[in-house]
Amino acid sequence: MTLLHKTYGKGRVRVMRVHRDGDRNEVRELTVKAMLTGAFDRTFTHADNSQTVSTDTVKNVVYIVARECPTLPAEAFCRAVAQRLLDSYPQMETATVTGHETRWNRLSVDGAAHPHTFTLDGNGQPFARVVLSRDDAVVESGLSGFTFLKSTESGWANYVKDPYTTIPETHDRIAATSMEATWAWACEPADYEAANARILDTLLRVFAGSYSHSLQDSLYRMGTAALEAVPEIETITLACPNKHYLLANLSPFGLDNPNQVFIATDEPHGQIECTVGRRG
Repeated sequence: MTLLHKTYGKGRVRVMRVHRDGDRNEVRELTVKAMLTGAFDRTFTHADNSQTVSTDTVKNVVYIVARECPTLPAEAFCRAVAQRLLDSYPQMETATVTGHETRWNRLSVDGAAHPHTFTLDGNGQPFARVVLSRDDAVVESGLSGFTFLKSTESGWANYVKDPYTTIPETHDRIAATSMEATWAWACEPADYEAANARILDTLLRVFAGSYSHSLQDSLYRMGTAALEAVPEIETITLACPNKHYLLANLSPFGLDNPNQVFIATDEPHGQIECTVGRRG
């Protein structure tokens, strides 16, 4: 038998970085997964650990880089961890470091931003992923589980109808989703956080500001607009479950329902995915 693939590392390394500038603090919390490939086949095949770095050591590298780099955005921090792993261990070929961010928003007290108190942002989780080899780097950013809806200006009509079709056409429905989005960087932007914010703002502006003939229609236009807004990204992938709100039948009670009362259900859901890029 042949060992076809191998990797290992450390997952769920939770690290909070605090940068103190006078009485003003900045906080950055990440949950990091760092995975390695390299010349450690014999650990799997011959019980030989001589080329294998402990996963506990990988965890410690994350903390050390956090101490040295308290202000780096997630993308640059993940790359710094990956670079430290490759620099430290020549037997390693690639390091893939992913950081999911827990977002803390600065609290406003009496209209003023508080210097060191924050509240948890509960919608979506930003992430960054860096795949670093000896001669190449792939950097991605994204957002997981970002949930949004609009209560009108969405429809579903003119689709295939056959003996299996039961859903009726509609030109006025609720459109809701919990988005998984990933964008790949062709080059480093001047400011990752500002560019990521611009991408999310663009996605939501398109979704909110135009009629949706389908979630497919919206996603393609959202992705296209994001590429136009941020030239540093090469592709964007959007995966969106269609979180259904179905019109409740109130006729047994002698009541009409002019698109006001809905039954919430997300199982089963439509799963809509697409990748938009600058070339075919």
